[in-house]
Amino acid sequence: MFKRSIGTLFLICMILTAGMQAQEKGKTLSLSLEDCILRAMENNLGLAINVLDPELSDIALNRAQEIFLPQLTFSYNKRDTEQASYSWLDAANQVNTVTDNYSARMTQMIPTGGNFTLTLDGYKTDTNRSFQTINPRYGNTLTLNFSQPLLRNFGFKMAKREIIIANNNLDISRKQFETDLINTIYSVEEAYWNYVYNIEMLKVRGQSLQLAKDLLAKNKRAVEVGTLAPIEILSAESEVATRQADILQSEALVKNSEDQLKALINLQEQGEELAFARIIPKDQPTYEKKEITFDEALLEALANRADLEATRLDLQNRELNLDFAKNQLLPDLSLNASYWSPGVSGNRILYLNNNPLSGVIIGTIPGSGSDAFKDAFGLKYNNLNIGLTLAIPLSSVFSRADYAQARVNLEQTRLRLKNQEQQMFVEIKTSVRSVQTDYMRVQAYKVARELAERKLEAEEEKLKVGLTTNYFVLLNQRELRNAQVMELRSIIDYNLSLAGLNRAIGITLKSKKIKVSDLIGN
Repeated sequence: MFKRSIGTLFLICMILTAGMQAQEKGKTLSLSLEDCILRAMENNLGLAINVLDPELSDIALNRAQEIFLPQLTFSYNKRDTEQASYSWLDAANQVNTVTDNYSARMTQMIPTGGNFTLTLDGYKTDTNRSFQTINPRYGNTLTLNFSQPLLRNFGFKMAKREIIIANNNLDISRKQFETDLINTIYSVEEAYWNYVYNIEMLKVRGQSLQLAKDLLAKNKRAVEVGTLAPIEILSAESEVATRQADILQSEALVKNSEDQLKALINLQEQGEELAFARIIPKDQPTYEKKEITFDEALLEALANRADLEATRLDLQNRELNLDFAKNQLLPDLSLNASYWSPGVSGNRILYLNNNPLSGVIIGTIPGSGSDAFKDAFGLKYNNLNIGLTLAIPLSSVFSRADYAQARVNLEQTRLRLKNQEQQMFVEIKTSVRSVQTDYMRVQAYKVARELAERKLEAEEEKLKVGLTTNYFVLLNQRELRNAQVMELRSIIDYNLSLAGLNRAIGITLKSKKIKVSDLIGN
């Protein structure tokens, strides 16, 4: 326990030391928004987990498809028996019999739900019993069996049900991964632009602090020469202290937003130096106007939303399960047909006067196992059997629980799809409105910032000629700072609104030219 604690403490110290060294060296990492998105796709732990789901679904599909692969079965059995002879007619002392049995079978399921079975059974028997006419004896039988359900489990849909569901599940997992990828990209965009905003807000507050310091220095010089009352210094010092507190708050916000961005792109997995490096954003937010109507956005969403497509595929699975459950209520009526061709060969024993009871062997006519094969495969002896089998399990008559459950599951999925469509309707409407509103906010705050700059310039000119006081100058400085922050915030919000609209429509990957197949394969 003590050694483990020491090891943990040592590891923490190493990490902190590496972080301090990186900070001391001033290690920086300049990243654009596209760089952050690419790093998130490569290293984000959430995506790394979810990318395995399509692979598991692909394995399940391959397993389901194995139902149509032929099944081969081979068997061999050797039996050697000895028993006492109860009659001299049977054998002199004991009866010895050696029997070899072998079998080869191939079973193939067909798309209609039936199956073919081709079987070759063979044997060889050698005994010392008396009065044998063929010894050793070889036998082979070639058999072809065909079984086809006519009611329950009949048809292409029933036979391929597991394959269809597995294929749909594969597509569903891909669509779900696509949705996860879109959400991750949006999270990166949100974290990146908030980080940019906090950095720029820190700059704005730094400029505001510098203005307050400049005014404080100016007031001190004016007090020294006797042109200003000492009380004016207090108001300027108070404003400097307030703006210094704002700087501390902004610095904390910058570090917090940077940590959030680092977590999304998972810099810790890319080396200690990068984990503790400071990220320098390359991109700055822009506000190019995008014209899009609600109807256009809705049509694109219906065609591109991955979550809707996943639910539609799940709805197909539910419909197929309902058809299967309904089919299972039918009686089990099967058509069975068999064809077999036997073949027999061996050493034929010739007796005196062609009478085995005489016990006098006058010769043999040799035979081999290949002769039995030739007779079986040459279809020398033809045998055919056709029949119908009807089975009515009581469970299908008295219990309809599976059918009722499948029907409820289908209705539940239909309602889920409608709910998704309704939520999508509201989401797109809100996103389109946000894009339009945020763009107008950018224009309004731009004008407000320009007016605040002009007001501050006018107030400073009035102060020079003694037509105003420090209070009004500081007030106009605050207004300019607030206008700059609000303009920046509106530009960031507009960029996030565009990203949110792309996510709501489902075209995030298309707009960034990202292919899901490059991440999870075909």
